Amino acid sequence: MSWKPEFLVQGAWCGNAQAFETEKEAKSSAYARFMVWTMPEDYRAVESTEPVNYKWDDEQGNVMLETKAETK
Repeated sequence: MSWKPEFLVQGAWCGNAQAFETEKEAKSSAYARFMVWTMPEDYRAVESTEPVNYKWDDEQGNVMLETKAETK
């Protein structure tokens, strides 16, 4: 299980390819983008079955994790 940030834009919830290990990380990522974007009306974190591919760092923000395909 992972957590994905989503944004409410013109009445529809939209996400991207990011998946975080915890709800807190996904919400932190969503909040950071929500504060600088002008279109979203709201943000949230939703559960996902996608593999975790990002982590949230309080200093760096979104940090992409290395995948097995990248290490070959």
